[in-house]
Amino acid sequence: MKLTFRGAVGDVTGSMHQLDVDNERFLLDCGLYQGRRSEARKRNRELPFPADSVTGVLLSHAHIDHSGNLPSLVRNGFSGPIYATPATADLCDKMLRDSAHIQEKDAEFLNRRRSRRRRIDPNLDPDAVEPLYTMVDAENTIPLFRQVDYKTPTVVSERLSYESYDAGHMLGSSSLVLHLKNGRNPLRLGFSGDIGRPGLPIIRDPQTPPPVDYLIMESTYGGRLHHSGQDVRQKLADIVRRTFERGGKVIVPAFAVGRTQQLVMLLNELTHEQKIPDAPIFVDSPLAVNVTEVFRAHPECYDAETREYLLDQRDPFAFGRLRYVRDVEESKALNDIPYPFIVLAASGMCEAGRILHHLRRHIPDPRNTVLITGYQAEHTLGRRILEGRREVSIFGDPTPLRAEVAKINELSGHADQNELLAWLKPLAPELKRVFLVHGEPSQSQALAEEIQERFGLDVVLPKPGQSFTLS
Repeated sequence: MKLTFRGAVGDVTGSMHQLDVDNERFLLDCGLYQGRRSEARKRNRELPFPADSVTGVLLSHAHIDHSGNLPSLVRNGFSGPIYATPATADLCDKMLRDSAHIQEKDAEFLNRRRSRRRRIDPNLDPDAVEPLYTMVDAENTIPLFRQVDYKTPTVVSERLSYESYDAGHMLGSSSLVLHLKNGRNPLRLGFSGDIGRPGLPIIRDPQTPPPVDYLIMESTYGGRLHHSGQDVRQKLADIVRRTFERGGKVIVPAFAVGRTQQLVMLLNELTHEQKIPDAPIFVDSPLAVNVTEVFRAHPECYDAETREYLLDQRDPFAFGRLRYVRDVEESKALNDIPYPFIVLAASGMCEAGRILHHLRRHIPDPRNTVLITGYQAEHTLGRRILEGRREVSIFGDPTPLRAEVAKINELSGHADQNELLAWLKPLAPELKRVFLVHGEPSQSQALAEEIQERFGLDVVLPKPGQSFTLS
């Protein structure tokens, strides 16, 4: 078995790892790279292999940095199966269509801007920007999904099979264990996917899979410890109250999948307990609305507390002051509301979607708060806001950042260093080597040092395109 690292190596987006077994090729994830626009466009378009050379894809979860380049793979000739849990497949049905819509709209915007600039400078490149993929490509991708439940052994080729275990990162997320028939010495390869945190709202805690010989492991927060002192509910309530006291609005860039639903459930509880003022709460994201319906359809992924909500015939994703916004005109009308409210909108890293309109309108006002609740990759607008820049660019226009910027780390869907080490510990006795991916270099290096010190394991930080023969 030959393993080649294609994405999320030295950074945290564009997850993709290539497995070559005999004359067949499989991908572990096929994610969208997110970062500087020009670099992202180049990396997402230029696949490092012929798309039709891929036999199948094994998908860890539905987040776009893990699934978002599947339509591009299909557009370029892939037609094999995509293996995923039922919840992941249903989420991708919504998310890939939404991503295609964003790709099309992004290309339209760039072409309009280029057309305006060419009127001033006719020497500019006249070629139109093509979307990375279209809605047709996304719709051609959905039928390729093969739904496989957790812990269900599944044969994907003559010598290769796999099963998945709940990674506790988001609805339907999984860690994968692959088995390669190899005479009397079968080979076991683990892929952690993104490892969640114990105690997150809605979903179950992460499960450590059975022993493996080699492990591809994420390291997003490999050098960091999450704060656990202040109760997340109290922290959220404090932010909302102080913003409302000064007559401001709370603007929350939130990932449509997972983070939005967690925040809705927490705001539901705080409202019910009268811990925050009675004010409107808007989920302004068609994708989040669609995804919430998928959450309702998969209670098998819930933790015990959320199942109790259902047994009490309570909907954790609906309450009196909450409104889901689908219509564009209704979304625009939110900008004219003069009194305090909370709005949750995608995208979580502020790179696309309706959140951009809310930020452009509200961040110049010091009464308002931008609440960051998730990881912000380098070179994204979300990272620049989190860093407290005095001015940021939105839709190409300089926009002063005067609003308060608050952060809640406790809802992170990624395990911290101690949680990663606890997840790894049961696997350590039989491991030959650990490959650390999905982390900025400082985070991966810090985790590597801890793994070597605690468990004495061989740890590799692969480079993009680097290959290893596993035996």
